[in-house]
Formats: sequence, C-alpha cells, structure tokens
Amino acid sequence: MSGGTAHLLTALFVAAATGYPSQRSATDLDATPRTTVTFDELSGVRRFSTHTLNYSTLLLEDDWGILYVGARGAIFALNSSDVADGSHRTIHWEASLEKQMDCLQKGKNNKTECFNHVRFLQRLNSTHLYACGTHAFHPLCAAIDADRFTLPSHFEEGKEKCPYDPARGYTGLIVDGGLYTATRYEFRSLPDIRRNLHQRPLRTEESPLHWLNDAEFVASVLVQESKDSPVGDDDKIYYFFMERAGEETTSFFDKSQVARVARVARVCKSDAGGKKILQRKWTSFMKARLVCYIPYYEVLRSVCSLDGGGWASTVFYATFTLSAQWRTMEASAVCRYSISVVQQAFEGPYMEYHDSARKWSRYDGTVPEPRPGSCITDRSRRKGYNSSQDLPNSVLDFVKLHPLMFEEVKPAGGEPLLVKKSVAYSQLAVDRVQALDGRSYDVLFMGTGEHGMSSLGLCWAGGVPTLPPDPQLCSPGDGWIHKAVVVGSSIHIVEEVQVFRDPQPVESLVISRAQRSLYVGAASGVLQVPLASCTKYASCYDCVLARDPYCAWDGRACRATATADSTGLVQDIQNGNAGCRSGLGRGSLPWKNRTVLQGDDVLLPCDQRSNLAQAIWMLNGSEVPGTGQDRLRVGVDGLLVTDTLPQHSGDYRCYGEERGLRTLLAAYSLTVLPELPRSPTAASRPHAASQAASDMKVAYISAIVVLVVLCAVLSTVLLYVSCLEKRKGKYVLGEPRPSSSVELQTVSANCLRKGHRGEEEEEEELTYPDGCLRIIPGEAPTAATSPVKELTAAVPPLPPPPPLPAELTNGVGALPNVLRKMNGNSYMLLQQQDEPLASPLYSASFTEELSKILEKRKHTQLVEKLDESSV
Repeated sequence: MSGGTAHLLTALFVAAATGYPSQRSATDLDATPRTTVTFDELSGVRRFSTHTLNYSTLLLEDDWGILYVGARGAIFALNSSDVADGSHRTIHWEASLEKQMDCLQKGKNNKTECFNHVRFLQRLNSTHLYACGTHAFHPLCAAIDADRFTLPSHFEEGKEKCPYDPARGYTGLIVDGGLYTATRYEFRSLPDIRRNLHQRPLRTEESPLHWLNDAEFVASVLVQESKDSPVGDDDKIYYFFMERAGEETTSFFDKSQVARVARVARVCKSDAGGKKILQRKWTSFMKARLVCYIPYYEVLRSVCSLDGGGWASTVFYATFTLSAQWRTMEASAVCRYSISVVQQAFEGPYMEYHDSARKWSRYDGTVPEPRPGSCITDRSRRKGYNSSQDLPNSVLDFVKLHPLMFEEVKPAGGEPLLVKKSVAYSQLAVDRVQALDGRSYDVLFMGTGEHGMSSLGLCWAGGVPTLPPDPQLCSPGDGWIHKAVVVGSSIHIVEEVQVFRDPQPVESLVISRAQRSLYVGAASGVLQVPLASCTKYASCYDCVLARDPYCAWDGRACRATATADSTGLVQDIQNGNAGCRSGLGRGSLPWKNRTVLQGDDVLLPCDQRSNLAQAIWMLNGSEVPGTGQDRLRVGVDGLLVTDTLPQHSGDYRCYGEERGLRTLLAAYSLTVLPELPRSPTAASRPHAASQAASDMKVAYISAIVVLVVLCAVLSTVLLYVSCLEKRKGKYVLGEPRPSSSVELQTVSANCLRKGHRGEEEEEEELTYPDGCLRIIPGEAPTAATSPVKELTAAVPPLPPPPPLPAELTNGVGALPNVLRKMNGNSYMLLQQQDEPLASPLYSASFTEELSKILEKRKHTQLVEKLDESSV
C-alpha cells in the first residue's frame, strides 16, 4: 500500500472515530479532473500586467464594466470586457522614500515588504472608492474619486483599518458607509474585528478573556437577514478565520503544540456597543467551530457565499487543506454549509472557560434574557430594548465571558463535497447556472496555491522577480484552476486548467456573469479566462460526458447555452451519458495503415482526452484483453504489439469508454509481412549492391596504402632532420671526441679535481683531457661566426686570476677556472661525456657539496665582472 493511501485511510479512521464517518466509495476520496488543459493549449485568455507585482485585490463592477485592481504601489481600472485592450487607467501610489527607510530600520525586507501593498479596495459611495495600503508598514487610506481616478490631496491614517504586514490575513467590507475589517492591525498588536467610518466605532473585547486567540482571518460575508424577516432581525456580518483552539489543549499529532481550528463569528450591523459595560465593544460577538472533514486538523483557506435570491437560501462554500502536522500528505477538501446550520449553532448552548483546568467546556447554567449575543429583534423591542445600549448588565457580563458556542457548524450531509489529494486550493469562486433540465447547479472555480500571500516570496520564475524562487513557497501544482460542478452531494471536476506557465499561487478569483469571464489575480498579473470553452468538445458524446452546465450539443457542435436557443440542445448534468443518438456521438475517423516486418514492434497510439475514460481495443471486432497477452500490451499511450506475427494483421479500433458510452478515438489497419517482397526489377539490386560494396572496399584499401606511404616518407624526413640537429649540437672544443655528447650536470668532484692541476699547463687549453669543459671569462662569439671555428683558433692568453686562499685544498682552489656563477645562486657544468666518479672521496651528494661551497663562498672571489663572460 502506498504511503499516500495509508495516510488517507488513517484520516478516514480518525474521522470515523471522532464522529464523522464517510459513506463515500474509494474512488470518490480522490476526485480526478476529467480533462487537463496545459498552458500551451489555452485559448481565449487575456492577460494584463505591468512592471509592478502582486495583483491580489480585485473589485468588479459589472454594471459599469470596470474591474478595479489593487497591486503593489498602484491601482488600475481595467475594461472588464477585455482587460488587455490597453484602455486601462492607473493610479501610482508608491511608499515614500522616508517610509521605506523607516521600514528597513524595523528589520523588514526591502524587496517584498517595504512597499505600499493595496490590501483594501471597495465602493464607498456613488462617487468614490475607498482604498487602504500598507505603505511600508505605515498604513494609509484614501477616498478616490471614481470619475477622475486620482489620489486625493489628503490621506487618512490607516492603522485602525489596514494591517501593517502585507502577508497578514485580512478581510474587510463596507456596509452602509461603515468599514468592517478584521486583522492584526498595529505593530505587534492582537487580532481584532473593528468597525470604522461609523458614528459608533467598535472592536472586540480583550479582558478578562481574549475573544480572538491568535486569529488569522480569511473572509467576511454580509447576510441581509433583515429582509423579509418574520422576527424583525438585523443584518449580520460573518467572519471566517483560523485560531488556536481553547477546547483542545494539545494537538493530536504533537502534544507540545496547541491545535488550530477553523471558526465562524458574527456581529450585528446595528450593534452600538454597551452603555457602561462593553463600551465601544461588540455586544453581539459570538463564534463557533467550523468543521469539514477531520476536526481540529484542517486549515481554512477560502470562503465564498451564494444565495438563490433570498438570504434564507444562502450557502457558504469553504476550502480546507490539511495542517502541517500531516507532513507527508497534501490534500484539499471542499465543504458546503447552509445559513440555517450556522444560525442553529449560534442559537445553541454556550461554552465556559475554567481557570483551574484552563479549558473550555459546556455551560449548563442559567442564560439571562434577552439572549446574549443576539441582535435586537421585535421581541426585544417589545420588552423595551431598542438598542444594544439598553441591554441589562447581566446580559453584557455574560457576553464578555461566553463568546464561544458549544455546537459545531457541520457541513451539509456531514461530509465534504470533494476530497482531492496532492493539491492545495487557495481561492474559491462560485456561480449558479440554470441547466436544460430546469435545475440550478453550482459551478466552483478553485485556484491552487501552496501558501496564502506567497506572492510576496515571489516564487514564480517568470517576469522580473525581486527575489529568487523559493521552493518552499511554490510547488509545480500552483497556478491552476479547477472547474467543478456540484451534483447532489458530490462534485464532478470538469477540467483543470494551467493558467500560468510559471508556478505561482492564485491570489484572487472573481466571476463576471455579464462578461461570462473569470478574473484571476496573482503575483505576475491579472487574467481573464472564459467560464467555458465549449468548442473544444468535438463530438456529442464528448460534450455530454463533460457535464458542463455552460455547454450543450446542438446537433452539429458543442456550444454555450447562454448564446443559443435551448430548443434541440442536448445536455446531461446528472448522469453525463444520455441525449446523443446512436452513431452521433462516436464520430468517424480515417483509417491509418501500418506495415511492419515479422518480429518487429509497433505502437498504435490512442489519445485519451478524458482522464476518466478507459481505453478499449478491438481487433477484427473482438475486444483485446488489457492483460494476459504476451505480445499485446494496452497502455496509456496506446496498444503496443511486440514481436509481431502474421496473425497480428487486421483492423484495430481504439474506443474511449466512459460512463457506459464508447467513443471511437483511433482506427488502424495493421499488416505484418513475413519477409520482404521481391520483384523482377529488384532482382538485380543485390548484385548492384555487392558491386558497390566491392568498389568501396577498393577505395578504402587504396586510401590506406597512400596514407602508409606518406607516413613512411614523413618518418624518414624527420629521422634525417633529427640526425642533423644532433650533429650540430656536439661541442668540438680543442680535440674533438668521437663519442662525446652534450649534457648538463651539476658540479661534482669528477671535474673539480681536474681543476687542481697546475695552472701553467692548462692556460692554453679549453678542455680537460677527460672531456670536462672549462668555462672562463671572456667575450661571447658574434652571431656571424661559428662557435666551433672560433674556438679552434688560437685564443690569446688571459691574465691569471687573483691568488686564492691557502685553505682551499680540497679541489675548490680551481673553482674559478671550472665554474661560472649563474644568476648568483646556482652553478652548472657542461660535460661532454658520461664518466663515473674516479674517486670515492668526492662521492658526497650535491646538496652537501653545494653547502660546503656556499659556506666558503665568502672567502672566494669568483669573477670580478659576473655579467660580462660567456663560453
């Protein structure tokens, strides 16, 4: 069993042990996208990018046809119908040099953090936008005139509205002119949910209990529950985040770590805070645990909401990944929650914190009236509580100590809609589509990315990165979009699309129904991707099997349902195998002929476009078994026939079988020849071939002979030249010796002792009788004269050298007549023949001999003019 499967089964066991059994089959535990579209196969995608980075904040205004983009140091207004048409407007909003220097002094990164990252961009009113940026760890906000699209002359302090850190989790909404944000605001501050731009600013409580425990916020959603409410309820803002669990003291995997869990919290829009207790604090704050698959060990990554025309039908979709404690396994899950289940959790029992056990447990005591944490309703108003400031102190005290609910918010059906291994879903967007069967289907677009805000690490390799790619931040699976449709209690992944060539996390997803486009924000730019590419489905079967709610078959081609009359269209979202008439879906393909010799191998390719289809091969109308055949092997690339035999000849057809339907993908006619055919014209070919081979052999032999002759001649010439050079190099000084050879030797007693003869006998000679060469002071011969001829002539007698000291009695006395000091530190002797030392008295090593000479050198004057003598 593979390691990944073992981990998945372990996860299922833990889920079952904790009360969340799964009724899914093994194939549903790892959904497979039906088709895969690589970057090179993309069509209809438009791209926008400039010199800046981090296009992570998107605001779509479909009515105006504008897509606003907040990036690093800039805000763009793009044409939502075509983001790449060049008609965009730009606001440059860079951090000042002074702020950047302050950011560096705080120890921040000047390549990723010390910039103005635009983190918030919303519509403030009918004339202005409201934007906030980190501004190199000095947050600022500004109201921007939407028509002029220029920065104002005055900026607002942003430390209460925007995070300092560009990588910090953050979410925000503008509701009726009030700014509702959640993040860790100030430098080293605690996380908080705040309301600004309002006559009654509010925040969460920090004493005696922290309502938020190291929270990282993911998303916020407004649910207008006041509309058509039978109880006169108030609108609510729901916050989704991760925090340390107070219920569990340690992690299941690591007892030294506190488990982190997903939460959902809510506040009332009309909350005005308390009058004496909880002044300027929320009186309606409550939170509950959000579970998806395996409690306590999920990481909430993205949340989006969808309603069917009324708040009561609101559903939340959330993506989760496994926590870091799983280490060797990566997986994602998608869960769906209804608003009724969330409300039920907030109307259930509370939890209470016990200081002695340092743990939360269920509270079974008395609950005051009106119910703590609830909004002001008609029932409260009938009792005289028209505002949160009218609530009694007992209710406000209870709210301070009981912010956590006991009931968990569980997914629809008690299990996830989708579980996908080896992928991390970072962003999620949902659209609701009316299908031809009259039902509404939710279509999910899920972007992949290993870590949130990892674009600050610039792990992507293209463009102009400011930092080298970090393999710990990006994986090859980053930068993909998975398109899926919710069918009942499960999800069918229609396709996976690689929208970026270089891996980079998907940071934002926004759907435009008017433009039928998906906008993707990432580190390198903004993409506009069609919601569907129906033309790529070539047959009726392919179009129906895709189960794409945006596409249907019209009898000739697969086309978008939004642009066609529904009459006569074929579509099957529920089962994906009905509607095509017999023969329409199979299509027709031309036959391909293959001819091979007996014993050869041949591969018959069969391109399976669908990852869910199974290849079925037919030979002369009979199915070829996938296994059990020695010479026929069915693989993902096609059918491999090895060591072919004549009986392998025939007609081969490859079908793709999916959901009970078979589609013809390839057709071949294979012919296996037992031997090469012979013809009268070909009978003379062997003789011609042998004659040509014979001529080639003759040519090769002739060339070899010529080369051998040339080598012999060259060797003779080189040998003759070498002999001449040796003859010229002999020294003939005085009496020529027949077997003399020139050789350089170090000073030895062999010749030193010769120099101890009487100087009167040797002044007329240039050589010693035994061949040792005398080196005497004198002028070198000119270049015009031959050394040999000049030396054989009479040499005028030289003046005798100065007398030497008497202590040189070991043969060194003749040193000036024999040796020549060369470069001041070495001595060389020219000798004309090899001769062993005549006396063992001078058999000492050259090192000892030279050391003795150098020791006596100060007593010996060799030559007065060292540089004016030669041989």
